Amino acid sequence: MSSDPATTGRSAGSDRGGPVPAEPGQVMLGAYLGLSGHSLAQSLALRRSQLGRDQRIVHQFWGFGETLPRRRPDIGGATLMISWHGVRYADITGGGSDRRIAAAARNLAAQGKPLLLRWGWEMNGDWFAWGGAANGKDPGGYVTVWRRLHRIFREEGADNVAWVWSPNWNSSPDASWNRMQRYYPGDDYVDWVGVSGYDFYRESPSTLFDPVVNTYGDDKPIIITETAGIDFGGDSKARWIDDLSGYVRRTSPIEAVVWFDTDTHNDTNFRIDSTAGALAAYRKMARNARFQG
Repeated sequence: MSSDPATTGRSAGSDRGGPVPAEPGQVMLGAYLGLSGHSLAQSLALRRSQLGRDQRIVHQFWGFGETLPRRRPDIGGATLMISWHGVRYADITGGGSDRRIAAAARNLAAQGKPLLLRWGWEMNGDWFAWGGAANGKDPGGYVTVWRRLHRIFREEGADNVAWVWSPNWNSSPDASWNRMQRYYPGDDYVDWVGVSGYDFYRESPSTLFDPVVNTYGDDKPIIITETAGIDFGGDSKARWIDDLSGYVRRTSPIEAVVWFDTDTHNDTNFRIDSTAGALAAYRKMARNARFQG
């Protein structure tokens, strides 16, 4: 589903995106920032000086057992995206976590500004406790949990929260029961559809993101919630960023991109400035008119 944004027929008044509305023809560009030796404020300032612009989305990760923040971090005019860890389905479906969920909803509501909430991401992978593989191969259980969370947030008045459902770009294991569509909670429970995808094996952006775009892009705005180019030597990372930029410009349902901008995750340097060429390519993308959402 690649097309010129000007020909999609979507109106500026579209309610796509819920409390964090998508802007037709525009892409919100942001990042998770985890830079060695830098606070969040220092990281934001560094990227502002390098890119000549602010982040449009600032991504943070919070554990399920942590108290979600009542006060919004100092991120200027950016939209906060919280990735909230999940747990095994039985820890929620029985009601044992309802008080914790309600408290989280009240805290996020107290922030008083729209935000993106990405609960239990990459559920079609086998690496998290909330994945289907760790929960009896039961994608329906994930749907039940998601709808319970959504209901409790609604009851607590957290109407500033936009819900981001975010599978991995491919499923592991690659089995019929584990197809991403089986985990989809339903249009009434999702505001944005996200996707995680990195070119660990030199995948193109279309390989990583077309399955989600083609499945959900007609009905929901797409947010690339985690991505980064891998440095395979030479100008490989810069070329992949150029490819990503071109792909997003051609693919109108994509309305947000969030880079995993860190050098503190395992042994891989995902930073946009890991090479001069990568930074130049990212700066070019960030200054393109399509990425000014």
